[in-house]
Amino acid sequence: MKELLERYPATSEFMLDMLHDLQDAEPKNYLKPEALQAVAEYLSVPLSEVVSTATFYTMYSLKPRGKHVIRLCESPPCQLVGAESLLEILAKHLAVKVGETTADGVFELETASCLGVCGVAPAMMIDAELYGNLTEARIVDVIEDVRRRDATS
Repeated sequence: MKELLERYPATSEFMLDMLHDLQDAEPKNYLKPEALQAVAEYLSVPLSEVVSTATFYTMYSLKPRGKHVIRLCESPPCQLVGAESLLEILAKHLAVKVGETTADGVFELETASCLGVCGVAPAMMIDAELYGNLTEARIVDVIEDVRRRDATS
């Protein structure tokens, strides 16, 4: 943890980057209490400030999640072109509800207010990779492609 934090100057303007790095380094894709405490100590700020920041942004989690986080866009443009039915398809294919992790621990299903890519709506992100112009078939293909990549790495 210390090595990750020391890549940044000890100023609060880098807190989000630190939290990202610490969360990415955790196999269960979340911020452990000791990580939050380490950031607070490194930045010489109250723990409550770090926790407040981590809970404000939906990209961070304080609970264990799947290895890959799927975020389906719920913006009005995505809703108009079928995102709601795609959420049902994702939930059924993964056998989870929003906020849950698949039984194998590979995927966490979440929604996002907006991914900022209305031109390719409906859209989703898996980790930092964006997928647009979604259909049921495309969603299944993308999910299975991620599974195949994981199996070979």
